Amino acid sequence: MTMQLCFSPTSPYARKVLMVAMEKGLQDEINITPMATFTTESDIWDKNPLGKVPALSTQEGTVLCDSPLICEYLDTLSEALPLIPRSGESRWQASNFHALADGIMDASIQRTVEKRLRPEDKKWEEWHEIQNIKINKALQYFETALTAGKFAKTFGIGEIALACALAYLDFRYADENWRKECPALTTWFEEISKRPSFMKTSPPSGA
Repeated sequence: MTMQLCFSPTSPYARKVLMVAMEKGLQDEINITPMATFTTESDIWDKNPLGKVPALSTQEGTVLCDSPLICEYLDTLSEALPLIPRSGESRWQASNFHALADGIMDASIQRTVEKRLRPEDKKWEEWHEIQNIKINKALQYFETALTAGKFAKTFGIGEIALACALAYLDFRYADENWRKECPALTTWFEEISKRPSFMKTSPPSGA
C-alpha cells in the first residue's frame, strides 16, 4: 500500500518528514498531497482531527498525526542508514536534540501566527519576545554542543530537525540574522544545505 503524506510546502515539520523519507530512500513510496492549514475548509481535518500537517497514512492504513512519530515510523521501514538510534543513551540524546529543534520550530511558528493572523490591535509583543528568547537559548545550546563535539557526529534525526528549524528562521526571519551569534552552526548549516534532501524540500520563494 502506497503511503500518503498530507503536507504544506512552508511547514518545517513537513519538510523534516520529507527529508527523512529522502534520506531513507522512501520518497518514491509516498504520495505527497498539499493541504491548506489554518482554515476549517481544508481536507486535512478528514485525516488529522487536530487539523495539522504533516499527517501520514502508513503502509498499513493507520494515519499518524505528529511529525516525530512519522519520522520514527519511516525510520523503522529500513534498517539501512538508521536516523534514530534504536536504544541506549544515544537514542535519548538524539531524541532530545530532535525535541529541542522542534521547539525552535514551535516558537518560530508561534511568532509567525501572531504576526500574520492576529489582528493588529490584538498583537502581543511580549509573546513575540518570549518565543524569541526560546529560539535564541536553544540556538546557543546547539552552538555549544556542536563546538564541544556532542552534536552532529552523524546526520540523524536531530540534525535533520535542526536544519529544518534554521531554514525556517531564514525563510520567515532572515532580517534577524541568527548566524551572528552562532558561527559554528553557520558553518555546519552551510554544509548541510548542500544535501540533496535539503535542497529538494525548499519552500517556494515568496510563500
